[in-house]
Amino acid sequence: MTIVDLLERNAAQKGAEVALVEINPELPENRRRTWREYDLVEPAARGHYRREITWSVFNEKANRVANALIARGIRRSDKVAILMMNCLEWLPIYFGILKAGALAVPLNFRYSSSEIEYCLNLAEANALIFGPEFIGRVEQIADKIGRERLLIFAGSGCPDFAEDYRELTADASSQAPGVYLSPEDEAAIYFSSGTTGFPKAILHLHRALMHAAIVEQKHHSQTEKDVFLCIPPLYHTGAKMHWFGSLIAGSKAVLLKGTNPHQILQAASEERCTIVWLLVPWAQDILNALDRGELQLSDYRLKQWRLMHIGAQPVPQSLIKRWLEYFPDHQYDTNYGLSESIGPGAVHLGVENVRKVGAIGIPGHGWQVRIVDSEGKDVPQGEVGELLLKGDGVMVCYYNDPEATAASLKDGWLYTGDMAMIDEEGFIFLVDRKKDVIISGGENLYPVEIENFMAAHQKIGDVAVIGLPDERLGEIAAAIIQIKPGMDCTEEEIQEFCLGMPRYKRPRKIIFAEVPRNPTGKIEKPKLRKIYGSEQLVASQNKS
Repeated sequence: MTIVDLLERNAAQKGAEVALVEINPELPENRRRTWREYDLVEPAARGHYRREITWSVFNEKANRVANALIARGIRRSDKVAILMMNCLEWLPIYFGILKAGALAVPLNFRYSSSEIEYCLNLAEANALIFGPEFIGRVEQIADKIGRERLLIFAGSGCPDFAEDYRELTADASSQAPGVYLSPEDEAAIYFSSGTTGFPKAILHLHRALMHAAIVEQKHHSQTEKDVFLCIPPLYHTGAKMHWFGSLIAGSKAVLLKGTNPHQILQAASEERCTIVWLLVPWAQDILNALDRGELQLSDYRLKQWRLMHIGAQPVPQSLIKRWLEYFPDHQYDTNYGLSESIGPGAVHLGVENVRKVGAIGIPGHGWQVRIVDSEGKDVPQGEVGELLLKGDGVMVCYYNDPEATAASLKDGWLYTGDMAMIDEEGFIFLVDRKKDVIISGGENLYPVEIENFMAAHQKIGDVAVIGLPDERLGEIAAAIIQIKPGMDCTEEEIQEFCLGMPRYKRPRKIIFAEVPRNPTGKIEKPKLRKIYGSEQLVASQNKS
């Protein structure tokens, strides 16, 4: 069985039931209502920002996508990239690609034009389906990427360099295309990056996607009565694999295009959500708004909300303690995983283990874990080593990168690059990252990439980028800058120069100081973290 079979089963058994809801609070029809007011408003009059589709329509749309792609020459094992913001069309397009026998290749919506081109070439994508937010970026490279692949625009006002998704699918059959899929067929390519910032293409089988669905339901016990609130972008394995729990249960999910505290609580209230997956910044924002009295829980209907879980970054113990003070009846779980292990769930805390907050947890359903030394030998309990994973969710390889594959996959074990230890009860704690990746608000930042960009500034003699602790984002990028002798430079000059980078990559803290290097020329980042990390912590404590 594959996840495509799950969609078709839901369409056959629950065809008239709602599968997906899209809410866009930024559209003008939305306004703040208490749950009592909301009950008096008919669904059709609640604002045009809300759209929904049933399981039957979901499946029919996926079939139309599949048949349209096949009609345009897409064949089994071809690759079709998706560059879209979360919307009601995203998942039907994803499933349509799979139904055609092709591989789905989701792209990060933050990618620049050059990064889009790089990833399309690395994955050998045969087609790109993109949304209206990306017309400008795709147009910049259309002459190059459009020579060898199909460009399909999903939105209103199709640009002349692309084909119209609506026209392609309007006349396509709504019946299943009849392409047989097995668990061992290739299904998807997701992108990750190393410390250099160059994306790696991660190849997964249908078996891995199905494994993720089973693991998610085993961990969080989804039933057909649950409603999942999905906020993170669907290009992430995390968001999609958590939604797979709704898919396997045949239950409703809500795609929320908004992240402020009121929008999250309002969506949970209005749609009767029972499960909400948050990133640390969003949970912090909700708690801070409640502390300041900007939100009142009595304005929302939240008694049905049973589970809040977090992934993508370390979770402060203090955050969960505060959360349970406001929401004492909530179950809580932490999820750990990588795109190489089909997203979260390889390790999880478990809703029954909230006393162990601070640990990432125990091996997930169907997963094996080891912690090893530099020679690949298991370390004793309590000692630090590299975390290894094994299970049906492990990637096949880094596509078109045999060297990176060989370094990360050994005898079926995935070497995560994360340093961890296991306590006397069998709970795993992350200690440090073997690589220097900074995780800020759930997004990976790559110091070398930022350093290379900043080094082009005419006044910068040397630069080092490190992660510093931050209460809301987990970490922020800090740039330690050594100015060239005889020159003066201001923080404003540096910040202006950094406007040439995507916003999320720009350093949030600028420090003018000497950049220490060891005798072999490597930057001594542990020393910098010790100096400035402790200063940041003291500043944060003084501020609070």
